[in-house]
Amino acid sequence: MRRTTIALVTFLIAVPAVALIVMTNFDWNRAKPWLNERTSEALGRSFVIKGDLALTWDKQVVGPELDRGWRGMIPWPHLIAKDVHIGNPAAMMTPASEPNNPATLAAKTTSASTVIAVPEEMASIQQFAFSLDPLALLGKKIAIPVLRFDGPVVSLLRTADGKNNWTLASGDQASAWQLELQRVVFTKGSVHLVDAIKHADVTADIDTINTDPAYGVSWKLHGKFNGDTVSGSGKAGAILSLQQQTTPFPVMANVRVGKTMISVEGSVTKPTELAALDMRLKLSAPSMARLYALSGVVLPETPPFSTEGHLIGTLGKHNSHWVYEKFSGKVGSSDIGGSLDFKTRPAPDRPLLSGVIVSQLLQFSDLGALIGADSNANKTERGAAAVQPGDKVLPVETFKTERWTSIDADIKFSAEKIIREKELPINKLTTNLHLKDGVLDLSPLTFDMAGGTLSSDIHLDGSGKTDAAGNQLAANLTEEKPPTAKALKATMKVSARHLKLKQLFPTLDALQASVGEINGDASLSATGNSIASLLAASNGEVKTLINQGSISKRLLEQIGLNIGNVALTYLSGDKQVKLNCMATDFAVTNGVMQTRTFIVDTDDAVLDVSGNVNMAQEQLDLTIKPNSKGLRVFSLRAPLYVQGSFKDPKVSVDKGVLALRAGGAIALAVAAPVAALLPLINAGPEADSGCAKLLAEARVTPVAPAPGKTYKAKAVAK
Repeated sequence: MRRTTIALVTFLIAVPAVALIVMTNFDWNRAKPWLNERTSEALGRSFVIKGDLALTWDKQVVGPELDRGWRGMIPWPHLIAKDVHIGNPAAMMTPASEPNNPATLAAKTTSASTVIAVPEEMASIQQFAFSLDPLALLGKKIAIPVLRFDGPVVSLLRTADGKNNWTLASGDQASAWQLELQRVVFTKGSVHLVDAIKHADVTADIDTINTDPAYGVSWKLHGKFNGDTVSGSGKAGAILSLQQQTTPFPVMANVRVGKTMISVEGSVTKPTELAALDMRLKLSAPSMARLYALSGVVLPETPPFSTEGHLIGTLGKHNSHWVYEKFSGKVGSSDIGGSLDFKTRPAPDRPLLSGVIVSQLLQFSDLGALIGADSNANKTERGAAAVQPGDKVLPVETFKTERWTSIDADIKFSAEKIIREKELPINKLTTNLHLKDGVLDLSPLTFDMAGGTLSSDIHLDGSGKTDAAGNQLAANLTEEKPPTAKALKATMKVSARHLKLKQLFPTLDALQASVGEINGDASLSATGNSIASLLAASNGEVKTLINQGSISKRLLEQIGLNIGNVALTYLSGDKQVKLNCMATDFAVTNGVMQTRTFIVDTDDAVLDVSGNVNMAQEQLDLTIKPNSKGLRVFSLRAPLYVQGSFKDPKVSVDKGVLALRAGGAIALAVAAPVAALLPLINAGPEADSGCAKLLAEARVTPVAPAPGKTYKAKAVAK
């Protein structure tokens, strides 16, 4: 029994020892076919070790996965493979004539004159080393605790149909073998990305860092993205854990895409899935709209901006959540700050962008880019086409409504103080922006203006949906014109309350003593694809009224061309004249504002304004007929014409009437000098302008027709 026991123990010790000696001295290059086959099966693509394959035996690597029991005492095989090649998935290995062929893909991704030869394989590696868990092989599992890459050259591809070569899939049938990769260590190499969807052709050159305690590798970036030049650099951790991923993986990057700058520094938890990000993010670009190609998030056109804040993100297969919190920065000359929340949602729901944005000091001119009202020079600076004609005032830059259906939004924006020109008395702005199913609502959009408020409810339908008859709802107004593919339906209701006259016209000295207020309402509807086209096709009503106040006597005399009275007011001093009422009532039909009522009634004069404002042609055609009350000395009273373009308006006098009155005085002077004064003296009519009736009509709430319907003006009794 003793001899048997000794022999058995000796055998149990000798067999593993002999096996270990044999395996250590075995030429493992003979095992490459088997290893290549098993790994290819697990990866679902070609895997070939073309160089030498060597084997040593070491204890299990120290780390979170360390087995403290008897398993941890078993030495593991440590393999070193040279000249390793990993191919593309079989589904991507298409004939050269097909559009998803890698070479064809590269030609489409870059410019027409540049064709990049894309390798047929996904990666080639000068050398990589890895350990194998021998006990895991018994369960048909290739468990690799640490995989070290030396000199990797990786080519990542994504075709126009969404197929890519970096998703590890084994094919239609599940493999009997599983690959479990726990950690990755990078050294010097390169990664080349060609993406037909993003139109990207970018290369990252990777190198090791030996002196930085926080980072293990550095990289430099160069290439093209959507036609823009890409450059940048950054750092990352040396060891990437793929199994125990609770330890944050450090990342730092500075990237430039065209004129867009992106800087991040922080950490990624579970980096294989980007499950959690915690970073400091800095952004700058010529316009927020330029971020759409990079992020897929619809943002408005703005002047050049820069922001910095804290970015937190969690990503899932169907739900991702990003928070850009406590950010601050500049948009044009205005400051900006707040927090934004972005969530992806399972189909058919769209991603949702929500948050609060506040500007403590807003330059009013910075709002111009939102509607294309900035200069052509500023348009070029923010990357938009310089499309504004030199002789036009209304912005012609089109809205990109095709992007509106890619996201929903709920944003609150406020500007606590507004810097503006003296002629524009606006102090504060608040609005709620709501975008859903391609329909944008600004409700309300409120300005604190001239001591009162200007409040609007704006509804813009850019969904492009069709009605029951199959007609595009967002179509051109006139029936004889075909629908405009990118047009939007718009309705707008505007309410002006308690606007102080002297604050509304701060540069007009004649109104600085006035105590009057302006109130008004407007309701318009239209279909178009820019501010200019919307106003050119608008229908509805615009009404304003002043039911009390005062106005400069000198201003009235100048309008009435009462020369003697003007001279007297200059000699004796100006004074305020009671303003009984002012009422305006415009009917808007197909972009033409036609006066139904436009009366200014004071104790000294009545001004009757008639004509139209053509917003389609940007032309003015108004006639002002002054009717003085009471005795006027040297009155050359004649109609005034306000004509010309919005860009260059002109005011002129009816020279015919003026000549008749002056000519009559000259003729009488020959016969009777005293009588010559009679044509120049105006006793003035005592007719009442009917303020009560005018104010009652002006108070009726304007009503606009539905978009696409022509406004029918009410008959007005003369």
